[in-house]
Formats: sequence, C-alpha cells, structure tokens
Amino acid sequence: MKPPRLRVEGLSVRFHLPGATVRAVTDAHFEVRRGQCLALVGESGCGKSVMAHALMGLLPGNASVEGAAWLESGDTPPVNLIAAPEKVLARTVRGRRIGLVPQSPATHLTPVRTARAQLTEALRELGNPDRADTLAERAGLSPSDLDRYPHQLSGGMAQRVVNAIALAGDPWLIIADEPTSGLDRPLVEATMTELRRLADDGRAVLLITHDLRAAQQVADHVAVMYASRILSLEPAADFFTGPRHPYAAGLLDALPSRRFAAIPGQPPELTDLPGGCAFRPRCARATDDCGRLPLPPLGDNRVACHHPLESHVAR
Repeated sequence: MKPPRLRVEGLSVRFHLPGATVRAVTDAHFEVRRGQCLALVGESGCGKSVMAHALMGLLPGNASVEGAAWLESGDTPPVNLIAAPEKVLARTVRGRRIGLVPQSPATHLTPVRTARAQLTEALRELGNPDRADTLAERAGLSPSDLDRYPHQLSGGMAQRVVNAIALAGDPWLIIADEPTSGLDRPLVEATMTELRRLADDGRAVLLITHDLRAAQQVADHVAVMYASRILSLEPAADFFTGPRHPYAAGLLDALPSRRFAAIPGQPPELTDLPGGCAFRPRCARATDDCGRLPLPPLGDNRVACHHPLESHVAR
C-alpha cells in the first residue's frame, strides 16, 4: 500500500473579471507525502494562498480551474479535489482528510463564542464530541484557555486554538496558509515547531509562507512560486545552501542574515503576464532563450529556468 500523499498535476486557476483575467496559478506540479513538510514560498501576490483555496474547494464563483489534485489516502479511492462535488469535499475531505490552519487565526474565530464552543462544534460535526480538553492539551492549551473569548486570547493562544480546530477530525494532511502572519518571532518559532511535530507524527504538511526563516525551520522540500508559476522545487537543504534558480537565490540574498539585497524591479501583474519566463525582466542572466517558457520543475528537473545556477551558494 502506498503512503498517503497529495499529488498536484497541472493545476491552473483563473479569476474572470470584467475586462480582465487574473492568472493566479499556472501549471503547478508537486506532491507532499505523509511524514513530510513542503513549504511553498514566494513574494506576496504570487498565487500561494489561491493554491490553498483551490485545494480546499473554497474558490469564488468567478474562478475556473484546470488540472488535477489527487488526494491519495491509501485505504480509500483517490479523490480529485478539483473535480469532486461540494458534497464530497464537505462530507469526506474538509476537516476529515485535510485540516486548514488559516491566515490571521484571530479573525477566523467567532468573537462572541468561547474557544471551547468553537472547538466543540468542530469536534461534534466531525464525530468526536468528547475530545476538546484532550485536543486542547495536545495543542498546548489548558482547559481554562478554552473558556476564553477570542479577544481574551494572545496571538499564540489564538494560533493554538485554530491548530486544535484543524486537528479536530484527525486529518492526515494539514494545509497551513501563512500561519505566522502578525506573530512575533518566538510565536513563529513555536508554530513551526508544532507543524514539524505534526509531520514527524506522520501527517503531511503543506506550509504556505513568505517567511523563509520559518520555512527553513520546518520544511523537507521547498517550492518557489513567482507570478503564478512554481519555478523551483528542491530539497530544503539544497535550497537553503545553493538554490539553482536565480529568483530563489535572490529571495535568500534579500534576507537580513544574508546580503540584505532586494531583487531589482517588481513582479508583473497577474492580469498581464509576459510571455516566456516571467522573471526575465528582473534577471541578470536573461537571454533571448528566456522568451520561451521553460519546462516546469518535474522529476529530475528541479528548476524552470534556461540558465540555472550550477554552483551558487547563497550568502
């Protein structure tokens, strides 16, 4: 029996607006297996969170989706998250096989209900009504913490509450969408420690973040996204020591602990993407070849680049 995994194949998402089309995700390929954490990183607006919403079936009505995202649980038939009807996603996937840790946890908690009421409701809906205190303790909360309202919780406590809610149905895949936004560094590190523990306990974790320091703490593999496309997909050790894509190298060089040097220029608008490699206008290595779209990172090809860095060591 193969271990459970999420396998994304050629996923594309478009938003149709009056007079414009937003190409939010284009031809994405990746997988994440049980026991692993894949970090999807990139600048704000590149399409990372849209990826999470597409996988959860939470896109608005003006979205169109192509490709497939197979949820392979091993003991049940595979589910294509893109083609599955809402009834299947609501009854058998969300909360049960996939748990979502949302961005800005405090805003996802109902302000007029205690944390206990909200966790208990999730557990009741998922068939585990008596586990609130046990699950809270596992998430680092005391029973008294659950009796507080969201405005009485610190940022760290609110994060732990949404972590507990995400685990209410004992899902094997966790999607964490910018889970450290607005948290100070100690809370970021605590959140990453918890996600790493979940992976080590046998869950699969898809971490969506712009925080490279956080990704380094938890990830087994790193996928770099730019202007709707995944440009590189490498083992975390390779990414943080010698990334082969010029954009990935630029992201690392922008860190204060490295060169603290910004990448020149700005990303293109997702309504007006250039042909070929979208990073071409900002890349010092660009040539006429870059007017052709490079192959996506698949198999042994780890970078979508005509002129990858062979031995770059990020500073």
